[in-house]
Amino acid sequence: RFKPAIVKECIREIVRERLSGMRYDPEEVPELSRSLADCIKDKVKNAGFDRYKLVVQVVIGEQRGQGVKVSSRCLWDADTDNYAEDVFMNNFYVAAVEGGEYILKIMNSEDSKNPTLIELQTYAMAFLHQNGLPAQRAIPNTAGQPFSMEEIDCGYGCQTYLVRLLTYLPGITISKAPLKPQLLYETGKMAARMDTILQKMEHPNLSMLQRENFIWSLSYVPLLERYVNVLDGDPLQKVVKSVIHQYKTSVLPQRSSFRKCINHGDFNDLNVLVQPDGSDNYRISGILDFGDMNSGYYIHELSINIMYMMMEHPKPIEVGGPIIAGWESVLPLNEAEKDCLYVLVLSRFCQSLVLARYSVTLHPENAEYLMISSKKGVHILPQLWELGKEQVEKVWFQSAAQFRDTQQMK
Repeated sequence: RFKPAIVKECIREIVRERLSGMRYDPEEVPELSRSLADCIKDKVKNAGFDRYKLVVQVVIGEQRGQGVKVSSRCLWDADTDNYAEDVFMNNFYVAAVEGGEYILKIMNSEDSKNPTLIELQTYAMAFLHQNGLPAQRAIPNTAGQPFSMEEIDCGYGCQTYLVRLLTYLPGITISKAPLKPQLLYETGKMAARMDTILQKMEHPNLSMLQRENFIWSLSYVPLLERYVNVLDGDPLQKVVKSVIHQYKTSVLPQRSSFRKCINHGDFNDLNVLVQPDGSDNYRISGILDFGDMNSGYYIHELSINIMYMMMEHPKPIEVGGPIIAGWESVLPLNEAEKDCLYVLVLSRFCQSLVLARYSVTLHPENAEYLMISSKKGVHILPQLWELGKEQVEKVWFQSAAQFRDTQQMK
């Protein structure tokens, strides 16, 4: 049977890989459309649908504020045939005649309902930029404001959207770059620098970052207990419950010793941009997406950083050492933070996996796609749990010490 969720993931993977960061060129679009259609067809066939007659339609247009509707009619067997579709939109890329590159970003209607929080996030980005970090800045509009609220009909009736013009950051996501130890070291160092700078930020609405019971905050890991039933019958449930228990018995009692700060909250492999540095290495060229920013602890940011870089590395356990070394070059860990790092990294894996499974219960038609997106963590979490805290910490902290010695000798 034709399975739309699997095919949708095939389409999504190719389209995002080929189109992310591209600029619209009407002369290249015909060949690009044909090439994308062929690539998608081949990938779908290789996914086990080689006996199907596949029809792939690709439509590429320039964003100029217009609406587009595409309709099709087919004669098919309702028992076996089906279709899958995906839509990809870049933010509006703006190149000014007098020079300068920008991104026109339109928030979705739901996020646009909280302009005060968006203003605070925008201010944080500017504050980081002022302090030498590669974050975007909002360009003031004609009224001198960092954003405006615009009413637009996108096919669902007139709704209000928050619109910002942000500076353009060059580079590719770190997920597409080889994660060599030096680059991992730089991510740890950048994460620590970012949080130490954010902690100095002053703003009248900082209290909004408390975000009580924010499910993605590592301060609220026990909230996952409400959702662990989605793992009924899965051996992973026992691991998740054990991690939550460890969090409550070993992390919560020591939290008073953690140092507080403002967390980016989602310093992951898709929110860090890198560029070649002229040699065989890459340097960090951008930090994106401040939507999960919250009041937390320095150790939370480090844990999140390690967890997501593990997802992209062929040998996940080797990620921790260089990142810790980079972090401690800015902000050495205290004993309580060191002791809780292992459980906090595993807790982030639990958040990612449990909430993905919960999403499946809300959107069962996308079950296969949602589980494909979390398949790496499904294997890494049990491996780390089986290795145990002592063994993982030994690898991480010995590797960090060795990497620090190497850095000092340069």
